[in-house]
Amino acid sequence: MKKQLTDFATKQIKKSMKNFNNSDKDHHADTIIRNHVLWSMGASYVIPLPIADVFAVSALQLDMIRQLCRVYDIDFAETQGKAIVSSLTTSTMARAGARSLIKLVPGLGTVIGGITVAAVNGASTYALGQVFRRHFSTGGTFLDFDTDRLKKMYQEQFEKGKSVATKWKEEAETADEQMETPPPPPTTDPVKATTSKSEPTVAADDALVRLRELGELRKQNIISEKEFETMKKRIIDG
Repeated sequence: MKKQLTDFATKQIKKSMKNFNNSDKDHHADTIIRNHVLWSMGASYVIPLPIADVFAVSALQLDMIRQLCRVYDIDFAETQGKAIVSSLTTSTMARAGARSLIKLVPGLGTVIGGITVAAVNGASTYALGQVFRRHFSTGGTFLDFDTDRLKKMYQEQFEKGKSVATKWKEEAETADEQMETPPPPPTTDPVKATTSKSEPTVAADDALVRLRELGELRKQNIISEKEFETMKKRIIDG
């Protein structure tokens, strides 16, 4: 009986530790996905050349998968990774490429193209990250990746990713604005406060210097004793 209880307790502890580790890994994975979604959207704005932004996002997505592999202790296979990404994102990347061509329009084309492509790229990166995160977190690897089955999940996450990516972008912009916003002015003018505190010290030091100089003039008989006392009183009285 005692051995059975010990075995049961051991299994429960191992199960709890496994769940804790998985939760920690999932949290880390979510951070990686969020960062790459924001970077993918940023690349859509920063890179002015059409199609070039799409290739840049593809590279970011592959890097995201590489980092997710590290989180879940999966051997990264670049060739297989590229094949899976291409299979899942073909339609959305084609859509992004078509919208990227808007950047060729002079004037507002670059701005409008950047906005429209950013929305697609952000949603695509989010969906791709969620597919790989869920697959890896349940013990899956590149070897048992069922592309046909996970395409449906990708499409569902892509639709969700449109609003999620926009929300994350707004949160990131708000955070940046708060960091750049100067702190509110103090109730007391710092210039006046500094001046009022420092003036007595400066004035006292200046008076001592002038008194020494005045003493030297008296020693050298340049001024009389009466003149010395008169000037000394003026200096002390301020």
